[in-house]
Amino acid sequence: MTTVTTTAARSAATTTAPRRGGRAPLPARLGRIAVLTALTLGAVLSLVPFAWMLIASTHSSSELFHSPPPFLPGGNLLRNLAHLQETIGFGRVMLNSLGIAVVYTALSSLLSAMCGYGLAKYRFRGRGLLLGLVLATMMIPLQVLLVPLFQMMASLGWIDSYQAVIVPFLANSFGILLMRQGFLDFPDELLESARIDGSGELRTFYQVVLPCVRPQLGALVIFTFMGQWNGFIWPLLMLNTEDKYTVPVALNTLTGLTHVDYSGLMLGSFLATLPLMVLFLLFQRQFVAGLLGGAVKG
Repeated sequence: MTTVTTTAARSAATTTAPRRGGRAPLPARLGRIAVLTALTLGAVLSLVPFAWMLIASTHSSSELFHSPPPFLPGGNLLRNLAHLQETIGFGRVMLNSLGIAVVYTALSSLLSAMCGYGLAKYRFRGRGLLLGLVLATMMIPLQVLLVPLFQMMASLGWIDSYQAVIVPFLANSFGILLMRQGFLDFPDELLESARIDGSGELRTFYQVVLPCVRPQLGALVIFTFMGQWNGFIWPLLMLNTEDKYTVPVALNTLTGLTHVDYSGLMLGSFLATLPLMVLFLLFQRQFVAGLLGGAVKG
């Protein structure tokens, strides 16, 4: 009786299980097709705003309000680009934003990595309290800090200077916590081995530890660059000279009380997204690996 039951169970399992190298069952294939269709639709919908910005940047502002609106590119791209350069000096403000974002990203990422390494690998009194303070700063909105920070920059004489835009936010609490999570998985035995071999703390950090957290560092670089590149309120308060404007501040000058240059806004917004796309393409593997690595930590 037992032999008959075992044989019947094996036959049923063989019948229901898919064969190796064979086609998947019909419900599984339909489910996969549905998922791929939903992902494709989501990708297409996410590209619609960029397509509209590109189309709108090739028309005049008056043509954008025709009924129906234009759905194909026009012939005013070069004219709009020349007007944008003449009005706000778009090439100059792009270089301003690029310089500020690159310097801020490099300094902030390095500072976040060093702080995260200290909180993860050094044992000292008050470490838990310091970590709690870092977490607490994430709950403070930027609007609360604007007035005291403005007074501080004014007392230092930094108003209308690039250091006023860069320095106050170098200590990034999100970056510190992200890098700390990356350093927690680094084996302490390797640190001890490097110290026994005579490696100093800075050399151990730069040559042994930092290369092992490149995914988290790549994700931090993307987040930090995007945050600084898209920053508007603080640069608007600090920068008074038009030659020092960043891209968001310069584009804001195109919106007047009685006239809005929609074609210029669309063209400037589209061109402003290109550096972010290039950055993501360069660091996409590190970005995805850094997010997944932080998600599976216990």
